[in-house]
Amino acid sequence: MQEICKTMQEYLSTHGIPDWLVVFIISVMPVLECRLGMFTAIVLLQMNPFVGFIISFLGNILPIPFILLLINWIFSILKKAPGINKIIFWLEEHTLKKRDKIDKYGIWGLLIFVAVPLPGTGGWTGALLASLLQLDKKKSFAVISIGVFIAGLIITILSLFIGNAVFG
Repeated sequence: MQEICKTMQEYLSTHGIPDWLVVFIISVMPVLECRLGMFTAIVLLQMNPFVGFIISFLGNILPIPFILLLINWIFSILKKAPGINKIIFWLEEHTLKKRDKIDKYGIWGLLIFVAVPLPGTGGWTGALLASLLQLDKKKSFAVISIGVFIAGLIITILSLFIGNAVFG
């Protein structure tokens, strides 16, 4: 993942994209999210951690309301498209396998799911899971935002204390 961030950062920077926008773009993307946005900001770009955190957080939560509001509608359309429908069914099935914390703890399980920065968790997957389980959208957005904030803090601390030692 470090190489993906480094490659993206180098590519975007050579095309005149400012560092803050590089971090924002990485943070908006699924899978990468604020976790790798923070890593890029602190370790690769040597950005002020507070500034990097704010940019990463905002980038990560930007798509969440759109996912919560539109993904079920988008999926219903894509399920009718031959070829694409298999991907959508797989994505739904794969995402719903991660519902155990939500089934056990309700909306607070969603917080745990998003806040713990592990592969396959995060704001995008949390929003998709909340949508597929038809959780309350306003509560889900609030809880996912808190989870992204916590995950961002964890990654910030890790990047500051071990990121430069390991990857610097």
